[in-house]
Amino acid sequence: MNYYEKSDLAIRHLPVAFHEWEEKARHILAAGPFGYVHGGAGAGDTMLANRKAFDKYRIRPRICCDISTRDLTIEIFGRKFPVPFLLAPIGVNSILHPEGEIIPAKVCADAGVPYVLSNVSSRSMEEVADVMKDAVRWFQLYPPKDLELTRSFLDRAKKAGYSAIVVTVDSTMLGWRETDLRNAYLPFLEGHGMGNYFSDPVFRSKLEQPPEKDKKTAVLKALSEGNNTCFTWEHFAEIRKLTDLPLLLKGMTHPHDARLAIEHGANGIIVSNHGGRQLDGAIATLEALPEIVDAVGGDVPIVMDSGIRRGADILKALALGATAVLVGRPYAYALAAAGHIGVKSVIENLVAETEFQLAISGRSSLQQIDSSLLTEIEV
Repeated sequence: MNYYEKSDLAIRHLPVAFHEWEEKARHILAAGPFGYVHGGAGAGDTMLANRKAFDKYRIRPRICCDISTRDLTIEIFGRKFPVPFLLAPIGVNSILHPEGEIIPAKVCADAGVPYVLSNVSSRSMEEVADVMKDAVRWFQLYPPKDLELTRSFLDRAKKAGYSAIVVTVDSTMLGWRETDLRNAYLPFLEGHGMGNYFSDPVFRSKLEQPPEKDKKTAVLKALSEGNNTCFTWEHFAEIRKLTDLPLLLKGMTHPHDARLAIEHGANGIIVSNHGGRQLDGAIATLEALPEIVDAVGGDVPIVMDSGIRRGADILKALALGATAVLVGRPYAYALAAAGHIGVKSVIENLVAETEFQLAISGRSSLQQIDSSLLTEIEV
């Protein structure tokens, strides 16, 4: 438990801006854990591009509009969400806080914000489901090589009340992450992020000894399953056959891939470059979004990931055609810096800021947001 969780007085001094949370986390965490969240691929150019892309667009507000009531609700797969964002699947939360994914899951359940649980969570999907009760949650899958293990993950997710599956395909091998290399840090080797593997009956049946007796071998086996460099569209089609839950494909920035995803059974698209953590010098997600929106043509919902920091970012993404966005690093830093109250504060501030941005732009609901909200400039 840190200072913020101990002191009611300190709650009044919680950070507000993203960079403030980042700095708090930097001072609290060791170099390895902080660098794992903060770092990107190579020189970090993709992370920088994700942010710079928002500078290309300016919001052009309308005046003399009735903004006395505001509506932030959206609908995905027939369910209404009270806000246009979900918490992104960030793994190994136990490097940030001892309670790991339990904290963001609880906060999301209380706030009505959907939570996407990472495949490499430190807590199992069942533990997270228990604290969320009937709240909306999705499960993110890094497709294992073993189809039997894939089936087990999918079956467990459905049984535990996860209402959609996010298949992440842009990290079948880890990117060149200089910060982690410099720190010689990979949290999985310490047993973080193994909650779903170590609790899985199929995974355990493949081991000569259970993880409790031989953690190192179990970790290496799990990492081997996730290093699925032979994953193809045919493999994705196999996953489609294994579950009747909605499938979203995460990790695309090319419009042709968006169409292929739909042809192979995807019910949703997540435009993402993994927060700039995989491919250095890649296209920003906001830059990729308009072409993918055109390619999809409204056939499935589109969620945008990577680079979302503020309410203005959310409105810009929605104006360019996204149905919703994922929020990642902001809540990760808050989790490290202030635990439950930190994550709660980040979500509450982001909701409030988005509502303010919507109203001051002259709109009273997200349904009124379209490309007319923005003007593009040269930067």
